[in-house]
Amino acid sequence: MKISFILLAAFGISIGLQAQEFDKNLASARTAYTSGNLEDARFAMQQMLNDIDIIVGREMIKLLPAKMDAMAAVTKNDNVTANTGLAGVIVHRDYGTGDKTALIDIMSNSPLVGSINAILSLPFVGNSGDGTQKVVKVQGYKGMLQKNVNTETNQTDFTLQIPLSSTLLTFTVNNSNEADVLRLANTIPVNQIVKLVQ
Repeated sequence: MKISFILLAAFGISIGLQAQEFDKNLASARTAYTSGNLEDARFAMQQMLNDIDIIVGREMIKLLPAKMDAMAAVTKNDNVTANTGLAGVIVHRDYGTGDKTALIDIMSNSPLVGSINAILSLPFVGNSGDGTQKVVKVQGYKGMLQKNVNTETNQTDFTLQIPLSSTLLTFTVNNSNEADVLRLANTIPVNQIVKLVQ
């Protein structure tokens, strides 16, 4: 009970601090704009966008499953990073330890979305003849599944990339098979993630 209360209090403080930073950046932007300092106004507004991206990223982390089969989330590795230069927000979560692991990366405003969408729209390009790449559907969303077999260890790893508007969800599972990867991918709350990034 005490631990739950402490965690809840820490979460509340974190949200409060984030809101204070947002308010501080908003005030700085207004002050700079009013005084005609457009460079500082732009910088403060970029900081506000970073604050919003971090909040959205933290909400995405909360949506991700705590467990995928026997692989528990390694929450100490959870990471939410805002970057207005390349992407809006990057969310990362690891699952499992040892021989079989998985990871989820979600990148808003991903520069790769355009090229993946182009591949997905051309079935003869998206489905390779050797079976190492194919177009699949996960919860109604098209994605590109790539298989990589290590010739030395004979281990098969998979990477699934699903474009969600301008956001790219990447799900990587090592030491697995296609059916398991798709089954695990269907435990990711894709529709709820889409609602957050729209």
